Amino acid sequence: MQTAGKKVINGWAMYDWANSVYNLVITTTFFPIYFLAVTDEKVSFLGLKFVNSALYNYTMAAAFLLVAIASPILSSIADTRGNKKNFLRFFTILGSLSCSALYFFDKTNLPLGVIAFMLATMGYCGGLVFYNSYLPEIAAPEDRDRISARGFSMGYIGSVLLQLIGFALVMIKPFGMDDIKPVQITFLLVGIWWLGFAQITFARLPATRPVIDKHSAGAFTEGFTELRKVYAQVKVMPVLKRFLRGFFFYSMGVQTVMMAATIFGSKVLHLAADQLIATVVIIQVVAILGAWSMARLSGKFGNLRVLIAVVILWIGICFAGYKMQTAFHFYMLATAVGLVMGGIQSLSRSTYAKLMPETKDTASFFSYYDVTEKLSIVIGMFSFAYIDDLTNNMRNSVLALMVFFVIGLIWLISALLKQNQKR
Repeated sequence: MQTAGKKVINGWAMYDWANSVYNLVITTTFFPIYFLAVTDEKVSFLGLKFVNSALYNYTMAAAFLLVAIASPILSSIADTRGNKKNFLRFFTILGSLSCSALYFFDKTNLPLGVIAFMLATMGYCGGLVFYNSYLPEIAAPEDRDRISARGFSMGYIGSVLLQLIGFALVMIKPFGMDDIKPVQITFLLVGIWWLGFAQITFARLPATRPVIDKHSAGAFTEGFTELRKVYAQVKVMPVLKRFLRGFFFYSMGVQTVMMAATIFGSKVLHLAADQLIATVVIIQVVAILGAWSMARLSGKFGNLRVLIAVVILWIGICFAGYKMQTAFHFYMLATAVGLVMGGIQSLSRSTYAKLMPETKDTASFFSYYDVTEKLSIVIGMFSFAYIDDLTNNMRNSVLALMVFFVIGLIWLISALLKQNQKR
């Protein structure tokens, strides 16, 4: 196959620019700080008592679990009906509107904040399976590392820009605003940014053809049939299967570190909001370099070898995170996280796109990738929250993440050995 034209590639990458502001401006920076600020240490929700940071993590884990349950069948329906772009549009609208609804969340209405945050997270992660599944359709195998890195880089650049706007609002407090209103306006801006720039993607991405020309059954029946067909293919692909197992475990660590880092800095190191926001900006800027560097290194040494090296670095980062005591340590570690964060996400996506077979069932195949990631996030966030809740010490949660990285490393080495045997 040939790589699509520049207009299509840039249109695809623009979705990273559009939706990454939610993941990096909301879940990584402003919302966790805001959530801890407007809630008490112990909160009641659905008749149960929670540590506020644990409720935040439980909410995110629940959102990812719901999407993990729904996305395989939805992606199979998208393949059989050829309406992948419509599903991407639906989750974009759900996420952006729910994110905008956080504008109305304050200390008087905890349920609104929790529900809107959950729906926004579902919109963000639900759309990714359909977005990611376009990669093997628009990029030839030799271009997938580079184009995947372009998408992540666009996401980081866009996030930095909007984050700086939010940071300026918080610091300046224009028009006599109080401390809360600038943050609420930032939530609203994220929703508008996400929905607005996504229109470029919807306009430029090509329509997809259904893999079934004549439908003999309903959408759900054909969807399950498509899912079984893809599962049968995955089972007999030993390298892909081992890679997915490794990805499952190391993603538990990567995603949890990304989503819990701000809460850790706020609650354990007692860093001020401006320090945390500045740190996340550093992470994202360095992540751009990381994404492009890993793409270049993979061309020289191979994807699996580079991923193995990056996971080893992550193990060291977790141990350093357990030991760190000062703001300077946090800044140094954040720089290291940024360097490997962008690289491992970009390279993981393109590695899967390379290992999967040539097929029209791209959404169904990528649902396995995305469900693997979503379930890993559920387990990672739940474990992090549970250990925090149980021991009342978030450092223990950070230390536990090392176990996930070690298991992931073992499966990656196994995948590399199997790949070398095939050659």
